[in-house]
Amino acid sequence: MAGSDWLHIVPWGIYKLMLDMKERYNDPIIYITENGVDEENDKSINCTQALSDDMRIHYHQEHLYNLKKAMDGKNGKDGVKVKGYFIWSLFDNFEWAAGYSVRFGIIYVDYNNGRYTRLPKRSAVWWRNFLSKKAETPLMKEAEKREDRRKRLRGD
Repeated sequence: MAGSDWLHIVPWGIYKLMLDMKERYNDPIIYITENGVDEENDKSINCTQALSDDMRIHYHQEHLYNLKKAMDGKNGKDGVKVKGYFIWSLFDNFEWAAGYSVRFGIIYVDYNNGRYTRLPKRSAVWWRNFLSKKAETPLMKEAEKREDRRKRLRGD
């Protein structure tokens, strides 16, 4: 579940949106400039707990899985032309409508120590491995996706 009530996690939506863009706009080259999910800035947890953002990893795994499906097309041809995918956001930051009440970043920013210390979250490590091709199975397997959906529906 996202930290903002307006942000709904719908991984298959990116698949449908890409196919719609391809059909509606004559198969354009697409750059996804902001895709991400926030968590509530829970001041009751410590820094170590805040770095464990597995929900964000699963969010991107599921969206990338659906994006790849759109890029592969039917029978491995005629896929959508996606040339870039940029996450929102690299760092936790001041959100225009929510201030510091939510965190979108894969890098944790400590707002309380006066030095704004930055620490990589677990999702930053996942992205590093994914982009350097160290991850053997970077995109979720079907069983993992089903279990993640169950957890999210239960509110785990």
